[in-house]
Amino acid sequence: MSGFFVVFEGGDGVGKTTQIDRLATHLRAAGRDITVTREPGGTDLGVELRQAIMHGGHVAPRAEALLYAADRAHHIATKVRPALEAGGVVIQDRYIDSSVVYQGGARGLGDEVERISRWATEDLVPHLTVVLDMEPHAERLDRDLDRVERETAEHQHLIRQAFLDRAALEPARYAVIDAARSIDEVAADVTAAVAESMAAAGLPPVPAEPVGLEPWGTP
Repeated sequence: MSGFFVVFEGGDGVGKTTQIDRLATHLRAAGRDITVTREPGGTDLGVELRQAIMHGGHVAPRAEALLYAADRAHHIATKVRPALEAGGVVIQDRYIDSSVVYQGGARGLGDEVERISRWATEDLVPHLTVVLDMEPHAERLDRDLDRVERETAEHQHLIRQAFLDRAALEPARYAVIDAARSIDEVAADVTAAVAESMAAAGLPPVPAEPVGLEPWGTP
């Protein structure tokens, strides 16, 4: 595949959506074909599964893990792989690491969660996984939480450490970025990490400095 696959991970409320938007703006300005997506919910089927998983009633942990895997299999096959094969850049909010941390760890399901996800995706591994890291704070979760967030809120410190442990296993493929700073400072580190990873993958270079935004977030 000639494209580039970057995933954003981290605990709840660390600013993934903001940084994904900033990176997409930066890469589009550099002339790249960008697909921004998320799990669950990146396809029509995924929207239905997201509603069932995150906003419905109780779901047994093993059923939850299998629903995530079903969404992931369809999402990768119908959206992510085609975009990568066409030479585009895919920027994704959450992937296998989240399932391993939340279902495998916080739900206590263990290593089988990663094995299922690897099978579901035919072992598609991101070129780069950006982990936005921040000390958990209750005020960041002072909003309408979905079912999964409510049920795992008490495990936020363990979730944070689990993401850091995952990154430590493959430091060349992960970028752990301090998300407790200003949006601009975080965006600068994100774009630099992406530029370095794209260069390592043999792709045409992109500017390492993020594109500034006008007031109100207008590109």
